Amino acid sequence: MDMTENLRPSGAHPTDQDRTSYAYGNAAYDGSTAYDGVAGGYPPPPPYAPTNNHRRAKRPVALLAAVALAAAVVGGGTATLVGQLNNGSAQATGFTGTVQGTTVSQSSKGTVSGVAEAVSPAIVEIGAASSAGKSTGSGVVITEDGEIVTNNHVISGAQQIEVTLSTGKTYTADVVGTDPDKDLALIKLRGASGLKTAALGDSSQVKVGDQVVAIGSPEGLTGTVTSGIISALDRDVTVAKDDSGSSDQGQGQGGGGQQWPFEFGGQQFNGDTGEKTTTYKALQTDASLNPGNSGGALINMDGEIIGINSAMYAPSSSAAGSGSSAGSVGLGFAIPVNTLKADLDTLRAGNNS
Repeated sequence: MDMTENLRPSGAHPTDQDRTSYAYGNAAYDGSTAYDGVAGGYPPPPPYAPTNNHRRAKRPVALLAAVALAAAVVGGGTATLVGQLNNGSAQATGFTGTVQGTTVSQSSKGTVSGVAEAVSPAIVEIGAASSAGKSTGSGVVITEDGEIVTNNHVISGAQQIEVTLSTGKTYTADVVGTDPDKDLALIKLRGASGLKTAALGDSSQVKVGDQVVAIGSPEGLTGTVTSGIISALDRDVTVAKDDSGSSDQGQGQGGGGQQWPFEFGGQQFNGDTGEKTTTYKALQTDASLNPGNSGGALINMDGEIIGINSAMYAPSSSAAGSGSSAGSVGLGFAIPVNTLKADLDTLRAGNNS
């Protein structure tokens, strides 16, 4: 049947309804004008384009679901990816499988082994020789060319400093700056490049009960890893302040059983801190710390440095009766990393407080 055929029944007459004008194309149709080539005077229906909105609407949803499913299979990142897509962000393409600022893989995140594997290469052993003997401590590499943070009492009065990396390679180091008031020091390796560095975290975010990992060189055992929790915050710890090297605090970190003298709660531990002392706010941890851990790292489970280990309590052995060390009893202290970050410019300037 011709689509333009007049479908009005034979003999039918127009109704008495008012004629209404309709816009059609570029002319107005009032119901009485006959169109060329059209029987009956009625215009042909307008050519409507076929629509497929229902089918098209489903395709982006299906695509989003497929992408989210693929992200879940590869790296468990569905929630992050969908959230970024909903916000119109394209940052999801930058995901590399590591926690930003560290090298702890997603599969190992939150494990002691994962933290140890990622951060151990940035922890070094420091040997400091002076007229009083040789001390052993630890340090944290913070730049690829060999800037290392440690405790002031580790290198205090040292005439020569030798640093051993986790690989066994050794370097000679020079003192860049010290801050005895905070028991911090910065040294620099000679001729180093391309070193593995540690990421500095935010100690203001640390909470009591957080899991932590300690890495250092207790008794010269390089790269020793222990773990525990944060036991308390803002402990007032007092340690010896001595740039001349006349005290034993910095000289007993190797063998011989001597400890880090410090004061806490009005009492002295591990010996006499001397007349020159300094007090700082410290993180308390039950992670095992022993002589040689001084200057090493206290690390959160994302692999970020949150403190520099500085003091621990080790009661003397009653069996020996000679004041020899009985080892760690889970009472250790670390200088918050935010204290270090605030002091870095001063240390790099070579200022010795």
